Amino acid sequence: MKLGYRLLRALIFLAAFPAQAADWRMDAASSRLEFIVSYEKATAPGLFKEFDTRLSFDPDKPAGSTLEVTVNIGSADMKSGDINKAIRMADWFDSARFPKAEFRSMDIRKIDANRYLARGVLNLKGVQQAVEVPFSWAAARDGASMEGELTVRRSLFGIGRGEWAATDVIGGDVKVRFRVALRRAP
Repeated sequence: MKLGYRLLRALIFLAAFPAQAADWRMDAASSRLEFIVSYEKATAPGLFKEFDTRLSFDPDKPAGSTLEVTVNIGSADMKSGDINKAIRMADWFDSARFPKAEFRSMDIRKIDANRYLARGVLNLKGVQQAVEVPFSWAAARDGASMEGELTVRRSLFGIGRGEWAATDVIGGDVKVRFRVALRRAP
């Protein structure tokens, strides 16, 4: 009887103090952040070579979790020196004035078994917009990974100004894809 009572007390104690979210850090060598635009109706892919993801997350209880992503805008690469130079200019990313983009979420919700939605604010080129980032979560013995895809309207952030504002040559939507490998923070 005493053992049963102690077990019950222990369970009540554990229920009163839910598990804390784990802190995760990105494994840069195994992570990828891509963007895809359309140019004259063909796809034009690119990637950001330098970005960082920090996550405090419990997949079973995502309430209270946080996600922070910082992107070095100057690391954008579309596999062409001329294009890379052009997209760093003021009409596009203006990376001299706005070297970083940041996404911050303090609202992560479970959609189903391994899919989640992070609602937050994207700060890009000095403009802040609410953004929803859907992602899937896969835990592994030595870490975890999250991956997803979202679409961003470039005009909301002033990307592609002047003669590039029209969407007939370069599409108005930018698809963003990511795969982030994570390790538990020490």
